[in-house]
Amino acid sequence: MKAIKALFIGAVFFGSLLPLNAYLVTYKEQFYRLYHLHYIQYPDDSMENIYWLERAVKADFANPLYALALIENETEWEKYRYLFMMHINLKLIEQYLYLGNKWNKRNAYFYNAPWKEQNLESLETAEKCFRTALYYWRDARDWAGKSLDRRFRWINLKNAQFWEDEAGKIEDGSLDYDRIIGRELALLQSVREKFQAMDENTY
Repeated sequence: MKAIKALFIGAVFFGSLLPLNAYLVTYKEQFYRLYHLHYIQYPDDSMENIYWLERAVKADFANPLYALALIENETEWEKYRYLFMMHINLKLIEQYLYLGNKWNKRNAYFYNAPWKEQNLESLETAEKCFRTALYYWRDARDWAGKSLDRRFRWINLKNAQFWEDEAGKIEDGSLDYDRIIGRELALLQSVREKFQAMDENTY
């Protein structure tokens, strides 16, 4: 029995010295694959996704052989890069909005007066998230504009149709985060003013 235990322990020890089949995450497409949605999106989940997406923004593109769409020439490769960057920025906007909504207060109830300062801090965090989303919206619009250049009008990238639809919605105004985030910021400010007006007589 002791011999079997010793053999098992030796096998585990020497097995741990063998190299694992891992690869270095380097390219945009690899970082993008690490992004995922959860059934219930907690703040930590959003922050994890933001981390991977922001790494994707800064990374280099993989070789066109490993692109997320079928690329057959230089023009398709150029359009793919514009659409990919637009899509990544849109996903960052979504994640910052998810995150901001975890701290956003939709109402300033009178019975929350004892926690006035905590609620104001929460609103400030939500505002930072919404304003960061606005920053990424400007980038998303720029990339969408580049992808809609006349040279690309008759190029439809296989496996990237959803991205092309997103660019089309930005172009026709049916996707407008300026309007959406502006509405959220206006509501946030009105709730903030109600909290700021609270005093010892409120509750």
